[in-house]
Amino acid sequence: MTLDIRVDDVVRLRKPHPCGATDWVVVRVGADIGLRCLGCGRRIMLPRHEFRRRLKAFVSRSEKPPLVLPPRPTDG
Repeated sequence: MTLDIRVDDVVRLRKPHPCGATDWVVVRVGADIGLRCLGCGRRIMLPRHEFRRRLKAFVSRSEKPPLVLPPRPTDG
């Protein structure tokens, strides 16, 4: 099952960061998920499966539509 994750989503993870914050903003979506701590600004990268396991809730969802790349042209 795929999880709809968008840049600028605010998520809450299961364990708090050492600074005490539990909320993170998504800054990158790809094979890994880039997160920035809303408490101290620290940036981390988590593999998708690890992010799915640690995710507790979406605090707020981004209004931006997900990025969809056009298909690549094929060489004839």
